[in-house]
Amino acid sequence: MTRRLLVLTAMVSFGALSTLARPNFTGHWKLNVSKSDFGQMPAPDSMTQTVTHADPNLTVAIKQSSEGGEIEVESKYTTDGKECVNQVGSAEVRSTLKYEGETLVIVSKGQFGDTAFTMTDKWTVSEDGKVLTIMRHFETGMWEDNQKLVLEKQ
Repeated sequence: MTRRLLVLTAMVSFGALSTLARPNFTGHWKLNVSKSDFGQMPAPDSMTQTVTHADPNLTVAIKQSSEGGEIEVESKYTTDGKECVNQVGSAEVRSTLKYEGETLVIVSKGQFGDTAFTMTDKWTVSEDGKVLTIMRHFETGMWEDNQKLVLEKQ
């Protein structure tokens, strides 16, 4: 009887874990520069992200402007842990995405010129669905930095 109860409890627990609602990141998001922290990097003047999310597919279109000019990048991913390859300027960036609870973790690796990098983003959305927070860890062989991007749904 005790063994059956243990097996039943485990089945219910694993069943409950697999049915946790995952957040939907779809929306047009605008960076709130004053609530964000760019670490050692200069903040952009403005940034928007348009996200289309229908698990497992995720498309992110970023528009950013700064003293260095305008940047527009669109990347396509899947959230199933398979490697996704996107072109960012002249760099090929390889990413894998997975969920840790309600947090979407994106690990991207690439190389700009002679500098290889790894960038780990952790995406969370507020309970009301109006704020997307991206905690970013960026590292190369010689440098690393942490950033916090706070984006508000438009």
